[in-house]
Amino acid sequence: MNNDKIELTQDDYEMSKYIYKILLSQPTIIASWGYQSPVVIKLGLRFKVNGFKHQGRVEIRYNEGADLFDIYLINDDNSLKDSLVGIYVDELLRVIDENVEMVLNYNERVNQEYNIINYDQKTI
Repeated sequence: MNNDKIELTQDDYEMSKYIYKILLSQPTIIASWGYQSPVVIKLGLRFKVNGFKHQGRVEIRYNEGADLFDIYLINDDNSLKDSLVGIYVDELLRVIDENVEMVLNYNERVNQEYNIINYDQKTI
């Protein structure tokens, strides 16, 4: 294994900005993932998440040959949990959300996790 540090190019920084801009188009969704610590990687972006389904890191890499994106879910121990390849740009947020955060009975799970009380909307 080559341990040499990979030098990032201007293209890498531009691609990470592009991906970040896509994520920021839905700030509530990325906030629900516990999105933090973004890092520029080769033709992509890596960040930490703390979702209901996945806790660890997410890497989004642009696949130049296919003109699509690949998503890698990485556990805290650096093991690969899952790879999702060939994702269209307009599917990025949905695919990440489905694999990081979205669970069955999502609203109930959020209420339970954050101890939210739902009041009956009827007249008191």
